[in-house]
Amino acid sequence: MRAILDVLLIVMQLYAYVVFAAIIFSWLVAFNVVNMRNQAVSAISDVLYRLTEPVLAPIRRRLPATGGLDLSPIVLFLALLLIERIILYYIYPYVF
Repeated sequence: MRAILDVLLIVMQLYAYVVFAAIIFSWLVAFNVVNMRNQAVSAISDVLYRLTEPVLAPIRRRLPATGGLDLSPIVLFLALLLIERIILYYIYPYVF
């Protein structure tokens, strides 16, 4: 059971890195640092969008409008951190 929890924690950490990469990539696109006409850049954008949008879209729907500021990744990071702490402090010590 601990192995399953370890794998779950690793997957959550990797997903946090993917969300962080999507944030940085969106800034690069917004400030015209990368060209979206490039096929490789477009493929990276598509992969990051497909990985993060299913989780971020419901969070965006529930958050109030804040103009051009997207707070959904921060909420997602906090939720991932909360779940990680719950697993580490309350579930992991009591599993055989």
